[in-house]
Amino acid sequence: MPDTIELNGISHHFDTAHERIELFRDLSYTIRADETLAIVGASGAGKSSLLAIAAGLDTPAGGDVRFNIDGGQVNALTMRASSGFIFQQFHLMPELDAIGNLALPLRLKGKRNAFDIAALWLEKVGLKDRARHRPHQLSGGEQQRIAVARAFVTAPRFIFADEPTGNLDRRTSESVAGLMFDCARETGCGLVIVTHSRQLAMRADASVLLDAGQLKAAA
Repeated sequence: MPDTIELNGISHHFDTAHERIELFRDLSYTIRADETLAIVGASGAGKSSLLAIAAGLDTPAGGDVRFNIDGGQVNALTMRASSGFIFQQFHLMPELDAIGNLALPLRLKGKRNAFDIAALWLEKVGLKDRARHRPHQLSGGEQQRIAVARAFVTAPRFIFADEPTGNLDRRTSESVAGLMFDCARETGCGLVIVTHSRQLAMRADASVLLDAGQLKAAA
């Protein structure tokens, strides 16, 4: 059995000054580490909230989330430690160069060969010659390639990506999307993407629409 994330009857909402906004209620779905999944839907539908709950970054208002890794159930903290994250904003450390940004999560995990692994990933994403460049010296596409590599560098079980190509032009978006899916399939890592891009969603093994608080097969 692959690693899985089981969403069991989960509900979530947020409160404004005047009302409670229900994002989803009694939503159930199983995310598998042996597939790529795109979550699409209108702005405000709750896609990012759903992603955060699936990643163990947030707790649903109701229902149950089970994280199953290596045949056993783990807690949200272990789930987060077993995951990589890619966001619309690159979130690179400005004071570190490219290889330093890639080595950082490995160093935090105590990996002695952090820079060797980082160098391999820099080459994999086509930025070997940018190793000593800091983020402000890189284009947006190059920064997002570093962010993609950083998500994969610790060999996570799942990657969670929230609008990962939202700040990129079409050509760069296609390149970064291809890189993400190639890395996921090469490493056997589950990839969960929230996106407005139909083209990006079509690359995934499965695509679901979050609509009226429920997940449906995307058309």
